[in-house]
Amino acid sequence: MAGAAELLATWEAGLAEAPAGRALLLHRTARPDLDARALPALPVGEREADLFALRRALFGERMQIRLDCAACGADMEFDLDAGEFARTVGVRGESVVRVAHDGWEVEFRLPGVADLAAAARSANPRGALLARCLVSAAHGGTAVTADALPGPVQRRIAEAVEAADPGADVTLNVACPECGRATRAELDIASYLWTELDSWARDLLLDVHLLATAYGWSEPEILALSPLRRRYYLEMCADV
Repeated sequence: MAGAAELLATWEAGLAEAPAGRALLLHRTARPDLDARALPALPVGEREADLFALRRALFGERMQIRLDCAACGADMEFDLDAGEFARTVGVRGESVVRVAHDGWEVEFRLPGVADLAAAARSANPRGALLARCLVSAAHGGTAVTADALPGPVQRRIAEAVEAADPGADVTLNVACPECGRATRAELDIASYLWTELDSWARDLLLDVHLLATAYGWSEPEILALSPLRRRYYLEMCADV
């Protein structure tokens, strides 16, 4: 697990990044065992599982979520279990799905974040994603390219990908306590975790400022203290 100094460095680097860059920085923190260049190619659900696990390690199990009811506008607040999400999202099985339908034989690689980003820049995102992730396709023993895949086969591919990588799209379906209507919303764990890290980092820098002013310690010396010891020193500062 990254220490306070490493997390602050991640936060500082992320301040100048767009959301995609921040998500990658968080993923690097979650998976220091992997080459950073390989992370964007991992299936999306695997990244989401890694980020839920990181969130759990940094800030605990309980996640507070706030949504506005799509029907009546009521403010809804509820808790989610980060540990439960870390266990349930992620890739189920291999990273390549196989589809057989009406004489078609297709192998398709589960999309990664880099695939989705590249496809989004295309004039035809669906076609671009098919072309990027298609491993092989044949009809009646004859190899074909992605643009030859008919609609029913493309739908079968989409269904197989969703079944193999359900964590790629974490959607909440919340019943409003006021009107009873359901509101659907995507849970963007990267954005959620970045917001928490940003709040944590700013609070920690304030602690560093107070302790440095009171005791003359350097930032590395203060960050080397455990959170419990920092808290006790801060309490003593307040009592002076």
